[in-house]
Amino acid sequence: MDLRPLDGYLLDGKPSKREAIEHILRDRLDDPRAAAFYRAFEAIGERAADEALIAVRALASGKAPDDALVRKLRDLARSARTGKGADPGGEDPRAAFLRELS
Repeated sequence: MDLRPLDGYLLDGKPSKREAIEHILRDRLDDPRAAAFYRAFEAIGERAADEALIAVRALASGKAPDDALVRKLRDLARSARTGKGADPGGEDPRAAFLRELS
């Protein structure tokens, strides 16, 4: 799965959420844990919470999309999009987001 559109939306706001969702619906993970998220994207599209996109992103990296990870990634993505800067540990939020998924 090409993760650039999903990462781009989550970390930069580009491409649009609609485009990111269209991309992940075309290039689906072969993971049964993602099925409910795909159904939600098909049913409600852009109204789906960003946390659902983050959960699919976690699955694409081989991580379980547990609540703690999704919340941490959500906060890092928000910081990256707003240009808030480094987290308390001094790491750039974009780099921290990608490190959490490696």
